[in-house]
Amino acid sequence: MIDAAVQDRLYAHCSNAIASAGRECESLFLARLALLLFEQVQDEQRCLDAIEQALRDLPVPSLSAG
Repeated sequence: MIDAAVQDRLYAHCSNAIASAGRECESLFLARLALLLFEQVQDEQRCLDAIEQALRDLPVPSLSAG
């Protein structure tokens, strides 16, 4: 597990990259990012587990997020 400060920096950088990609390319960017990270992990089961965890732990969108 990475420490909270590193996690915060990575989250901010990723959020900025998603915003830079724009709404029309957001899904494509995220899919490409996931594939590149899967290549780094090189463990199919860990990747599948991460996909399931991400789906299971999705937060409920807030009214102010729109």
